[in-house]
Amino acid sequence: HAFETWTARCASWWPRSHTVSGDPAAITFEPRAGGAIVEHTPDGSAHRWGEILDWEPPARLRYRWHLFFDQSEATEIEVTFSQTDSGTAVRLEQRGFERLGGAGEKRRDRTTQAWSMIVPIFIRACRRSNAG
Repeated sequence: HAFETWTARCASWWPRSHTVSGDPAAITFEPRAGGAIVEHTPDGSAHRWGEILDWEPPARLRYRWHLFFDQSEATEIEVTFSQTDSGTAVRLEQRGFERLGGAGEKRRDRTTQAWSMIVPIFIRACRRSNAG
């Protein structure tokens, strides 16, 4: 369920302020290693955000991430989903900032702040999905 919310229902919870268009029609994760993560806009444009490295539903997802950056400045995100007695534990790790040189530390700090806002939105989306 959490894996599906992260991937198939991303547009329902991902903040519009963290998209290229500000109003995506859809956000898709091509469900395979080598697949693309793409923002689709109402005017038909497509903006590539990253590439899937590992696709292991419902337990694990790893991808290169370059939203708002050149592909050469991509970081890597790994998300794991583990069943617990009370639901699903989600672990998120974003790495690769050190290879960005001096800008890496600042970008890591901004990214950490962004995730602290985004993760609670994801949690609410999972709860809404469970309630429906």
